Amino acid sequence: MHADIVFAGGTVRTGFAGAAVHEALAVVGGRISALGAAALAARGPLTTVVDLAGGALLPAFGDSHVHPVMGGLGLHGVPVRDRKNVADIVEAVRHWSEEHPDAEWISGDGFDPWLALDGRFDARWLDAAVPDRPVVLRTMDHHTAWVNSEALRRVGYTANTPDPVGGEILRRDGSTEPLGTLREFGALSPVLALIPPASHEAQVAALREAAARFAAAGVTWVQDAWVEPHQADVWVTAATTEPGLPVRADLAFFLEPDGWRERIARFEADRDRVESAAPGLLTARSVKLFADGVIESGTAALLEPYTDCPHSHGIANWSPQEFAEAVTAVDALGFRPHIHAIGDGAVRNALDAIEAAARANGPRDRRPVIAHAQLIHPADLPRFAELGVIASMQPLWAQSDPLMTELTLPRIGPERGGRQYQIAALVTSGARVSFGSDWPVTAHEPLRGIATAVTRQTPDGTPEDGWLPEERIHIETALTAYSAGCAHQAFEEKERGVLRPGMRADLVHLAADPVETAPAALASLPVLGTWLGGRRTHEAGVSEHAATGRR
Repeated sequence: MHADIVFAGGTVRTGFAGAAVHEALAVVGGRISALGAAALAARGPLTTVVDLAGGALLPAFGDSHVHPVMGGLGLHGVPVRDRKNVADIVEAVRHWSEEHPDAEWISGDGFDPWLALDGRFDARWLDAAVPDRPVVLRTMDHHTAWVNSEALRRVGYTANTPDPVGGEILRRDGSTEPLGTLREFGALSPVLALIPPASHEAQVAALREAAARFAAAGVTWVQDAWVEPHQADVWVTAATTEPGLPVRADLAFFLEPDGWRERIARFEADRDRVESAAPGLLTARSVKLFADGVIESGTAALLEPYTDCPHSHGIANWSPQEFAEAVTAVDALGFRPHIHAIGDGAVRNALDAIEAAARANGPRDRRPVIAHAQLIHPADLPRFAELGVIASMQPLWAQSDPLMTELTLPRIGPERGGRQYQIAALVTSGARVSFGSDWPVTAHEPLRGIATAVTRQTPDGTPEDGWLPEERIHIETALTAYSAGCAHQAFEEKERGVLRPGMRADLVHLAADPVETAPAALASLPVLGTWLGGRRTHEAGVSEHAATGRR
């Protein structure tokens, strides 16, 4: 049988560690049909031949933890990401507000939390730019918001307002007056609830824009790690109306502590509705839970107190008993728990809850996920493999950047600071590891994360030997975490993640072989093409022609 597509003229890497490379790959009906000489022999008069131009063809990437709708919407707010100081952010707010005089609320996402001393941002700084409309800006980790005085007034936060459950309202020095910095969702949610929501159409457009960015980065599957009920409809609309979506996705329904028993009751019906609407493209088999916050805000749950705040262990969003009950209920319905856990206390609570669910519901292949796992107590690291827990890691975070040096390390000290993002240790332990970006928290391009996982360096190449160099991993291990690791998380390892006959033709064409590329150049390696089930979803400077022409 003649192939529909043949890729030739470069290196084909199958995704099997240490396996031989091939010179060609053939696709029939959206699936891989042959490799090497057999693929070249499958060319016929109607075969499309893709010239790899000396580059490499690999299994397409996945993203094991990302927020596409949120990220797409964030592209159109105040552009505060990558601003160098507070004054730059204030000026961006001023400029955007003048260009949008009819906007009732002014919002933006992604500014760096280290730009103010101790991450304390003052409402009065924003008041100087916009005193008469509410302003809400969220940090790059989305666990902290900087608001102006009008936003504080609208939500009703005053000197007499106590800290809400699961959140913190920072106060001015020497008083109880709100400063303008809000930490964690208990404090953020009441403010965010006042912002007029984007329309369904706007959210669909935002999702399409985000999905196009993923395709351009070589990504064909994503785990949406936080789906509110209405956002399931956004995914269904985008997937079932023209032009469709260039990525597959699994949706993780968000479960918060307040009223969780009532919320979980609708998840089965939502899952069935999503999967029947877009079979083969969308699944909805995960449930997202937050075990804690983040270290830089002092809200990650730690086993021992914070170094700079000896009275605080951070914020655990659930009591251990209720957390175990919720995870057990999620598991009993056949969903995968997908748990945000940053601090070692939260990681332990998550592992304990997963173990309790397995004990209550009996043995099966469940593949629960703990996302981020920034700080793991040595006694808990082997439990990932023992319990079959997938560690969804964000490799781009594993560097000594200002977030680490200015906020994180001062809060946890050198001993705990020296055992963060233990990717190599998890791999060595036998745990399953998948890679993701947490975009829009950090950049969505897998090659940037891969470069950091391999070098543990900042983009400027520091430190020379990498930060915590014992946690560096081999390039093939990093590629696997972004491909086969994500496929395993999705229960699709028999369908994609490696290149062999019968597998889906989810492919990425890179300008050079990443295994042979200098680590410093990996982050900027061009993605020339992406295919989802043999359908091209991204094209950039690649030569494609009919087989009757040049081969």
